[in-house]
Amino acid sequence: MSEYYDPKTYPTQWNYLQTGTIVDDYMIERELAHGGFSSVYLARQRSDQVQVAIKEYLPRKLAHRTWNNEIVANDEESKRLFAHGRALFIEEAKVLATLKHPNIVEVINFFQANSTVYLVMTYDYGVTLDKLLKNKEIKITEQWLMAVFGSLLTGLKLIHEHNILHLDIKPANLLIRPDNDTLLLDFGAIQSYPLDKSKHKAHILTKGFSPIEQYSATGILGPYSDIYAVGVCMRACLDLSVPPQAPDRIGNNDFPLAQKAHARKLSKHFLEIIDWAMEIMPANRPQTVQELQDALASV
Repeated sequence: MSEYYDPKTYPTQWNYLQTGTIVDDYMIERELAHGGFSSVYLARQRSDQVQVAIKEYLPRKLAHRTWNNEIVANDEESKRLFAHGRALFIEEAKVLATLKHPNIVEVINFFQANSTVYLVMTYDYGVTLDKLLKNKEIKITEQWLMAVFGSLLTGLKLIHEHNILHLDIKPANLLIRPDNDTLLLDFGAIQSYPLDKSKHKAHILTKGFSPIEQYSATGILGPYSDIYAVGVCMRACLDLSVPPQAPDRIGNNDFPLAQKAHARKLSKHFLEIIDWAMEIMPANRPQTVQELQDALASV
């Protein structure tokens, strides 16, 4: 078999670990989700049969899985980028291991195997917000929004207190558990602030949810960047669709303010807070989670 990736001979089942595969002390049960940089699996710890979620570093544009589950760079040019991303993945695991909060996914272990890195997290029961919205399984009320996003903000506040930005807050990364308690997932885009240039990495953009400063290499990121994404998530719950991207909103009068579009659904003050969090220019938004929490407390 060729050392490097040949798409014509690449079996589709090698995209993910198969049920029953043993990795370290864990048995894979099934894939839960995957993105451009990783896959997440439901697994069971063999020593005590406790279920966990395992995140595997696999940037599909740079690397692929071989028949024996080794993760190999697609070509010589991809080797350096793959190794750099793997180092950042380990850094993510170390950071998450220090963040203990009931509204932040808990990392309980991380290890290297198959020439890549695995991050082991507690497995929580719930439904991600994107699925709830897609299936229209909930009635969106002010009380529901306050519970879901109030609990999210308590976890986000701790993250910012550690001088870390999440930078990928979106419905797919918000697990809604019983009693509308939110768990923030996927810290693959985290950055320290002020930015440590020695550890600079490319920004991850999510259409509609990323703030305008995240689109620019010279954009200055801060807690207000995550606050924009929180505001967009709240607005998405009302619209049941994703708002236009931040750059496309400049000078665009076709996208109405929440206080106008949903005037009869929620209180004026609550809608004003959503619009405030979604201000295009960073200086016009709440600058800290505490500032946003104080505003919500006054509703």
